[in-house]
Amino acid sequence: MSKIPFRFDQVGSLLRPEKLKKAREAFKQGTITKEALTKVEDEEIRKVIQKQKEIGLQAVTDGEFRRRWWHLDFIAGLNGITVYDFETTAFGITTEAQGTFVSGPLSFDPAHPFLAHFKFTKEQAGETVAKQTIPGPNMIFLDSFILSKQYHEQPVYADKKEFIQDLIATYQAAIQAFYDAGCRYLQLDDTSWGGLFDDRFRELIANNGYDPDELIQEFGDITEAVLADKPTDLVVTFHFCKGNFQSHWLYNGSYDKIAERLLSITQFNGFFLEFDDERSGSFEPLKNIHDQRIVLGLVTTKSPELEDKTVLKHRIKEATEFVPLEQLCLSPQCGFSSTHEGNKVTEADQWKKLKLVIETAKEVWND
Repeated sequence: MSKIPFRFDQVGSLLRPEKLKKAREAFKQGTITKEALTKVEDEEIRKVIQKQKEIGLQAVTDGEFRRRWWHLDFIAGLNGITVYDFETTAFGITTEAQGTFVSGPLSFDPAHPFLAHFKFTKEQAGETVAKQTIPGPNMIFLDSFILSKQYHEQPVYADKKEFIQDLIATYQAAIQAFYDAGCRYLQLDDTSWGGLFDDRFRELIANNGYDPDELIQEFGDITEAVLADKPTDLVVTFHFCKGNFQSHWLYNGSYDKIAERLLSITQFNGFFLEFDDERSGSFEPLKNIHDQRIVLGLVTTKSPELEDKTVLKHRIKEATEFVPLEQLCLSPQCGFSSTHEGNKVTEADQWKKLKLVIETAKEVWND
């Protein structure tokens, strides 16, 4: 397990097949039952796991096929969370969305549906490593607490400290529950750190009475506390991107402000970081890494154009100015379908890009 993250790896979400999209819409319209939808999900997850194995991935996921959103489905399954509908233009397009807010004491539900979902994935994975992805704790801290208008109108906790204690305990319980279900490769997906360097979000945070610079330390402290007692044979990685919604992004800025604190979280075995365009900035912030692996997200999931292998190798070489080659890995910059709709690429594009990651990594590294 010490080789995780693998030299060639993936973030997690995959494009939803048309059959699954139709079934989900039929369930929404009330024309099929939940059981019928689950049957389609099961069928499509079996197929997509087999496809991942066929192209040679060493860790497989369920493609997040049972989710509407990469994060909200997990958060909605926690005790003390309310989900609501709204319209947003945050990604540069007007679209329906959902949000969450803390509406009661926060805790992990031992009957959380993701546990059964993981057991199914692990069973289908067989001898291959089954990877589980969940949103990181600071997604709740930022979106459902700090920036939540609904929460501030009806606060549940006497103070922030009391909330953070419950947040940490909730995630500690979640991590142990996945471990008990057989998970040995867990990934925390967490875009919330982007709000700490994006000027627009820093202003929103300040307007809500918080100092974004102080939150950098606090985000790190919360994450370290969550991971403090994780089982020693559980590999946990961190994935960060600047937003991924139907090929649109959310946050602007470089890693400079957060890199020192984030990369000092040594309980993580590796960091999946976005480096697929000029918005990502230089590799210099990676000099803050300790002995963890950095998974370079050099292959974009936002557009169908296939990257040039020579360019990818050159970019990896550039990164070695700041991180030894043996600590580097390669992956797409994000999932292909952070939401049910998916990015503006085809399934054929998706598999070509994943194969390119595998081929390139095999030519760069011997292991």
